[in-house]
Amino acid sequence: MISLGDTLDWPFFATHHREHAQALTAWADATLPALPHDDVDEACRARVAALGKAGFLRACVPSAYGGLHPGFDVRTLCLTREILAARDGLADFAFAMQGLGTGSITLAGSEALKQRYLPAIARGETIAAFALSEKEAGSDVAALATMAVPDGNDHVRIDGNKTWISNGGIADHYVVFARTGEAPGAKGLSAFVVEAGMPGLTIAERIEVIAPHPLATLHFDGCRVPVANRLGAPGDGFRIAMATLDIFRSTVGAAALGFARRAQHEALERATNRKLFGGVLGDLQLAQASLAENEAEIEAAALLVYRAAWAKDRGAARVTREAALAKMVATENAQRVIDRSLQLHGGLGVTKGVKVEELYREIRALRIYEGATDVQKIVIAREALKAHGSRKG
Repeated sequence: MISLGDTLDWPFFATHHREHAQALTAWADATLPALPHDDVDEACRARVAALGKAGFLRACVPSAYGGLHPGFDVRTLCLTREILAARDGLADFAFAMQGLGTGSITLAGSEALKQRYLPAIARGETIAAFALSEKEAGSDVAALATMAVPDGNDHVRIDGNKTWISNGGIADHYVVFARTGEAPGAKGLSAFVVEAGMPGLTIAERIEVIAPHPLATLHFDGCRVPVANRLGAPGDGFRIAMATLDIFRSTVGAAALGFARRAQHEALERATNRKLFGGVLGDLQLAQASLAENEAEIEAAALLVYRAAWAKDRGAARVTREAALAKMVATENAQRVIDRSLQLHGGLGVTKGVKVEELYREIRALRIYEGATDVQKIVIAREALKAHGSRKG
C-alpha cells in the first residue's frame, strides 16, 4: 500500500477527511487496476464513470447539487488527488477535470446553470472541461484573443481558438473564457458554458503529449451561445478564472505529492530488494542519501499543500501566496524525487512499463499547467514585496 505517512494525524484534518481518505484508498486499490488503460479516451470515460458511481466525484460539487459539502472543501480535493495520483495518473486527471471544469459554474453560475450541469458531474454521467489557454495566452490570461460578440438580444457569437484543453474532444461541456470588451486587458473578459454539440464548435486537432491524456485545440467559428450561459456579469471572466484557479492550484501540488510518494515507494522497494556487492542497494550510503532527500522534500511539500488547503477552508477570501508556494514547491520537489527514484532503478528506470518511467513523464506537465513554476515565483515575490511594504507603512 502506498502510504500517506502520518499526514492524516496532522491538525489540518477533521474526522471526515480521514474517513474519506481511508475509503478512497481502499476503493482505489481494489478498482483502478481493473480499469482500461490502452485507449486514452475510453480510459478517461471509464474512470469518470467509476469515480461517479462510487460517490467520489461528489467532492467536486456543493451538497445542494448532489455533492459532499456545502461548498468546496479543498482538503478533500487535495487528499483525493494525492491518493489517486499515487496509484493512477489518469484517475487523478479525470477527477481533477471534473472539479476544474465545473468550479467556475459553482462559483459564478446562475441557479439554472448549476441545476443543469452539477448533478450530472457528481454522478459521473457527463465530462467537464476548462477552456482558458490559447497559443499566445497561457500564463498571460489578459492576452486572450477569442472574441464573444452580441448576436441578437439573447445570444453571443464566439470566434477564436483554445489550445492545450484537457478533456478536449471528450467533454460534454466547456467553460470558455472570451473577450467581450467591457474594458482593456483582463477586465474585458467573460466566461460562458459551451456545450460540445453547439454548432460552430469543432475539435481542430488532438494533441499528443508525453503522458497520454485527452488534450485538444478547440476552434470556434460563429458559435452561438445563449447569454443565459454566461457566468457572472459581463467582464467578470478574469475574476472567475482566478477564483477558480485559487481553489484548484493547491490540488495540483497534491497530485505532485501523490506522484512523489509513489516514486519513493518504488525506490524503497528497489533499495530493499535489489541485491549487489554482497548486500542490497539500500545498504549503500549514496542510496540512503537519495532516500533521505526524497523524504525531506515530500514532507515539506505536504506541509505547504495542506496548509494552503486548510487556509482556504477556514474562509480565506484568497490564498494566492499559499497556493503558489504549495504548487511551486510540491511540483518542483516531486520532479527531483521522481528523478532520484528513477536513478536508483538504473537501466530499468527508463524502461517503458516500469512505474518510475511513467511517473517521470507524468510529473513534467504539472510544473507548467495552472500556472508555470516561473509564474508562481513572480506571484510569490509580489506577495512578499506587498507584505513587506505594508509592514513598513
